[in-house]
Amino acid sequence: MSAKIFKTPSWDDEISVPQKTFNFKKKSNKKKKPKTANNQPDFSSYEPGRYVKLHRSSEPGSKKRKLEEAKDTSIENGKKIKKKTDEITVPAKKKKKLENIPFTTKVSQTAEPIDEPADENPNSFRQTLIDNLKGSRFRYLNELLYTKPSDEATGVFQDDPTSFQAYHDGYRQQVQQWPLNPLDRIIKALKRLPRNLVVADFGCGEARLARSIPQKTYSLDLVAKTDDIIACDMANSPLETGSIDVVVFCLSLMGTNTKDFILEANRVLKDGGLLKIAEVESRFTDIRHFVSNIKQCGFEMVHQDLSNNLFYFMNFKKTKMVKKTSKNVKAFSLKPCIYKKR
Repeated sequence: MSAKIFKTPSWDDEISVPQKTFNFKKKSNKKKKPKTANNQPDFSSYEPGRYVKLHRSSEPGSKKRKLEEAKDTSIENGKKIKKKTDEITVPAKKKKKLENIPFTTKVSQTAEPIDEPADENPNSFRQTLIDNLKGSRFRYLNELLYTKPSDEATGVFQDDPTSFQAYHDGYRQQVQQWPLNPLDRIIKALKRLPRNLVVADFGCGEARLARSIPQKTYSLDLVAKTDDIIACDMANSPLETGSIDVVVFCLSLMGTNTKDFILEANRVLKDGGLLKIAEVESRFTDIRHFVSNIKQCGFEMVHQDLSNNLFYFMNFKKTKMVKKTSKNVKAFSLKPCIYKKR
């Protein structure tokens, strides 16, 4: 066997490789196309009429772009400032629902806020508080009149005359909410009576009855708001005995001593005199029991109207004189008419 000319290397032997760089990129034989002086491609090699190169209007001086930039810029201190806008896009699925709703596609952040209309009455809240306080005072005075005997109520109102005005201010507001004012019905009835009759209005308030009928009228109440009103306890009036033709109690049988009011009416009325009563329907637990109590005070029923849902109207005629000291007359009163607290 002939000897090996070259030594067979083992896998651990390092083999030195001559350092040399190789370029594996194939050379292209394609010739570069000549370009014009202004770096524009040469179209001379293309077939005429086959290719069209459109000119783009992207120059900064185009009219369309200037108009768009003018809309998005504003001038402040002589400098142009681009407005910041928020783009609003409408999803395709909701376009049908919003077809009839006008909107703008751009909302400027520099737009001035819209001023909401101010309250027409800036003192409305203060006025509401005042009205609530007046209402609270009216309810207190109203409860006092219905739950105390007349002599105690007389002392309260005479010591503080402003309480009387406060009560009637609240009472006037309540009357405006009623579908019917019972005093109007009484005025209409008295106008049909002879003019020479003498009338006494017990619990007259602002003495509207005396100003509305042709007959001579004595107006009585706890406080004399005007000179033509007699201030007194209605259970003990200064009227002469047997001097009155008609006595009126229009929503004024207040206090726990109703018997004393009716006996005082019996005293001042002439024989055969007329007693007219108008009261709130809810104050009567048993109308027959009330009529019976009126009869024991020397009266008989002439007419009654219970058809109204809010008020009862009754007419009685004096048949005999009954003294206040009579032991045959039992004490009675109506249910108090107390307004609910708000």
